[in-house]
Amino acid sequence: MSQYQQDLDTFATLRAAQNGTWNGINPEYAARMKAQNRFKTGLDIARYTAAIMRKDMQEYDQDSSQYTQSLGCWHGFVGQQKMLSVKKHQGTTSKSYLYLSGWMVAALRSEFGPLPDQSMHEKTSVPALIEELYTFLRQADARELGDLFKQLDNAKANGGDVAAIQEKIDNYETHIVPIIADIDAGFGNEEATYLLAKKMIEAGACCIQIENQVSDAKQCGHQDGKVTVPHEDFLAKINAVRYAFLELGVDDGVIVARTDSLGAGLTQKIPVSQQPGDLAAQYNAFLDTTPVNSVADLDEGDLVLKQDGQLVKPVRLPNGLFKFKPNTGFDRVVLDCITSLQHGADLLWIETEKPHVRQIGDMVDAIREVVPNAKLVYNNSPSFNWTLNFRQQVFDAWQEAGKDVSGYDRDSLMSAEYDGSELAAEADQKIKSFQADAAREAGIFHHLITLPTYHTAALSTDNLAKGYFGEDGMLAYVKGVQRREIREGLACVKHQAMAGSDLGDTHKEYFSGEQALKASGKDNTMNQFDV
Repeated sequence: MSQYQQDLDTFATLRAAQNGTWNGINPEYAARMKAQNRFKTGLDIARYTAAIMRKDMQEYDQDSSQYTQSLGCWHGFVGQQKMLSVKKHQGTTSKSYLYLSGWMVAALRSEFGPLPDQSMHEKTSVPALIEELYTFLRQADARELGDLFKQLDNAKANGGDVAAIQEKIDNYETHIVPIIADIDAGFGNEEATYLLAKKMIEAGACCIQIENQVSDAKQCGHQDGKVTVPHEDFLAKINAVRYAFLELGVDDGVIVARTDSLGAGLTQKIPVSQQPGDLAAQYNAFLDTTPVNSVADLDEGDLVLKQDGQLVKPVRLPNGLFKFKPNTGFDRVVLDCITSLQHGADLLWIETEKPHVRQIGDMVDAIREVVPNAKLVYNNSPSFNWTLNFRQQVFDAWQEAGKDVSGYDRDSLMSAEYDGSELAAEADQKIKSFQADAAREAGIFHHLITLPTYHTAALSTDNLAKGYFGEDGMLAYVKGVQRREIREGLACVKHQAMAGSDLGDTHKEYFSGEQALKASGKDNTMNQFDV
């Protein structure tokens, strides 16, 4: 017996026990409303989606072609439309997640207005967006199931295939998918990280991504001036997130440890080493230092360290920050990742300056020498100039292979004059296969784009505004938007229904029967799209 049928029987029995006082309640309607609200709380969602992620991680370990993907979404409606599209075109939501970008929260969701990605926005904006995203995804479920219930009623009334429609209801695939949620550097100390993590998990997050930058000096991963923290400080925050998961009963919650060390040349703090070779000593070994042979080598206020039996002073900038040795980013990334995985993290995020499979793969290979099943969440970032990067990669490969590249200027490969060239075509093919190649060769389990919908909103608005306020007038909207929605089968063309008017009508009918005042009658202009 399906869950839907069990609920129907339960409500029928419950109504019968009320001595007629519940005769206004239809058990089938109650069962339908319960089916349309499968997830009662954010914790229900977090537990459900954590199990999905763990299963997907296992499947990736067995077959790297089973990688997962997501797009960053800055509003519940954007996330809803994304998952409706995925389900429509792919036939399933499997292996498709949502990403919540701290960058987009800062840029688009702060009461201060647009902000840089420096953890200056309200920390409550993050769990609020998680809750909003899941509210819209749950509404997508309710709307689609509502349509199926209407089809079921029509089949019953007109001799249709009731069993086939009931099977679709019983096996309905939800739009609820995992969200990888960005907590930046924790918005404070480890207690602040724990408190915010709890709010995020309660809102539905099964996966929290945290980075090893200094919280109050946090920078976007693709900007300069990044400052990292010692391993002990970062591990304390990983512990804080794990405790939050365990306290709330999400025992298989997922933690993504992000390292920014590849592009970070500074540290704010020199950790205290307790014994030779410990984590603090390994961290400090990367510091840029100068020898100290006597007191004369010291300036007022200088610090002195003992390293390998020698006295040295770390190079300190006027702002009090300390420098790392040049060209140590690779080794620091590897140590960060191994340490994080050995102390409770589940997945890694290595922030790089370019999308290069071999660069990522070399670091992952080094990590896997110690942690064989290490795998990444990777940012297919809009901060990369993908066209230029891959054209230059192809140029370099051709040049190394002895192929004639005299017809190309490497520094100008972004120029539109190359768009139809053989080199551009090969570069585009490499961009197309980047996710599959990197999943296979560089241990990337999850590919995401942090802020694509920021850019799509800007591009589509620019195109509409250009035509609408220009020569095309109303045709700009009709041809560029509405007609395309109709031709491409976007449910959103019926925006009233998408916003819940049909659901509201159904509920009114449940509650009031024939007295219900419904919005979807013959005069509803949405009927113009039933063609």
